[in-house]
Amino acid sequence: MDNQGQAGSSTLRGIVLMCAAVLCFTVMDALIKHLAGRYPTLQLVFARNVFALIPVIYPLMKDGGFKLLRTRRPVGHALRAVFGLISMCCFFYAYGQLELATVIAIGFSAPLFMTALSVPMLGEPVGWRRWTAVLVGFAGVLIMTRPGVGMLEASALIAVLGAFLYALVVVVIRKLGATEHPATIVLYFTFTSAMVSGAAMPFLWVTPSLADWPFLVGIGLLGGVAQLTMTRAFMQAPVAVIAPFEYSSMLWAVTLGYFFWGEVPDRWVWVGTAIVVGSGLYILYRETRRRRM
Repeated sequence: MDNQGQAGSSTLRGIVLMCAAVLCFTVMDALIKHLAGRYPTLQLVFARNVFALIPVIYPLMKDGGFKLLRTRRPVGHALRAVFGLISMCCFFYAYGQLELATVIAIGFSAPLFMTALSVPMLGEPVGWRRWTAVLVGFAGVLIMTRPGVGMLEASALIAVLGAFLYALVVVVIRKLGATEHPATIVLYFTFTSAMVSGAAMPFLWVTPSLADWPFLVGIGLLGGVAQLTMTRAFMQAPVAVIAPFEYSSMLWAVTLGYFFWGEVPDRWVWVGTAIVVGSGLYILYRETRRRRM
């Protein structure tokens, strides 16, 4: 096979892996929503991280063993853990309060925050076109959350906070990625989150029913597999090619939300989603073009 054929095959694998990761994440989110009314948010976070260690540890041992745990950036890992854990708590809480598709759509605003944060935290230049896309995207977020419409306002704002903190996580990871192995970053976060949330379990623990244990284990396994699959996807193909497929999570979320909870997002969620996704894709296009230049 020539180089062009190999590149095409690798890109196809990247797209397939990305779609698989997105599906795993969305099913995980649906399981969280299913359990949210019966268990504290921190208990779900604990299950997500402790059972995610199972798929995460295997590639660590395969790729170099525990020598990968050596790090010169303990502060960076601590910041990634703090931002990531709080972001996870925000999203997990929001899943129990809002429609699944609405929370995922709000999560699409993370690339907008990333662009805004890249200026003060990474010193990256952002031109007027991308700033315009960010402002338009935030208008889409306002359309989805509709501040002041009623009782769901606080939950929607918590989801927005989760997206902002996730953007901080990505910025920190970009800094860590200069010296740290990807498996090291994932393991430190997963282990730290499991330990911190586990420390609260003696005070919050609700004994799961026998029927709920498979769901709790599934949340962690799906989360760990999805993380690893998405990492592998970005190793197979350029970001500009596979990143847009992350938006397919909206289709899965609408499908799962409709069949299991009878949820149908209203027109404002769809309008806001279209604006946010369009802004995100334009930012991705400008970023790719800038790097090529």
